[in-house]
Amino acid sequence: MDTDALREVPAPRDNELIARSLTDPDAFAGIFDRHFATIHRYLARRTGADAADDLASDVFTIAFGRRAGFDLEYEQALPWLYGIAGNLLHGNRRRLNRDVALLARHPRPEDPVPFEERVDTSLDARREFLALERRLRRLPQADLDTLLLHAWEDLSYAEIAEALQIPIGTVRSRLNRLRRKLREPDGVDPARTGRQQTESRQGEGHA
Repeated sequence: MDTDALREVPAPRDNELIARSLTDPDAFAGIFDRHFATIHRYLARRTGADAADDLASDVFTIAFGRRAGFDLEYEQALPWLYGIAGNLLHGNRRRLNRDVALLARHPRPEDPVPFEERVDTSLDARREFLALERRLRRLPQADLDTLLLHAWEDLSYAEIAEALQIPIGTVRSRLNRLRRKLREPDGVDPARTGRQQTESRQGEGHA
């Protein structure tokens, strides 16, 4: 018996499928089959299920048209697809507000949460949620996109850098800055605090 014939042929990597699709367009169907559900899920969280259907189709239509520009050094196409999805989402203020509310309530929405933990029984908890939501709403779009890819999609720093087309050092510093920023007490204005301290010292000098 030819044992070599019984060995499983390893599935082609994403970059191999994309390279193949340059001469055999039907090969790109493998990228669609492999990643459509993940991209659709991400879009559905940000826009709702109805809008996600069309947007997800648009992502893969755009990706197919741009496949010749894909950097074949990358084995995985998913960060590239996230980047295309993010570009389609930009400028939608209603979607941004929905992102913020969902992220404030559920940093990882796919995780099962016990019923009792989903019920707001504490006024303090409600205040904390509102404070976090206010801080998230003030974030620039680029910061929010970075945070969502990290908190929701669990992408590595390198994958986020690829998705957003920014240096990995920028991703690292951006997330570190966001962690500090979101831990700060709500409503604290450092500039105002500095002015108040200066005015207080001046008042004491005139006393």
